[in-house]
Amino acid sequence: MINIILNKNENRAIALDKNVKIGECVYEENNNIINIVHTGVESDYQGQGIAKRLVNLVIDYSKKENKKVVATCSYAKKVLENNK
Repeated sequence: MINIILNKNENRAIALDKNVKIGECVYEENNNIINIVHTGVESDYQGQGIAKRLVNLVIDYSKKENKKVVATCSYAKKVLENNK
């Protein structure tokens, strides 16, 4: 089972398979804006929806913190557009 966790200290959501990092979604926080700058998943795990789960966790975090979320990461930008 793939676990998705948010590491606020490192500004990233991380996907773990048995405690081995297999993906991440990195963001930057500036005032009231969270900018997703990178999303990546190891090739063996691609196509399983893991990247989307990572991005959605960051989006959920931004909502809880009442912050606007934007993306310079092309994948995250697509996910944001589809969530509107």
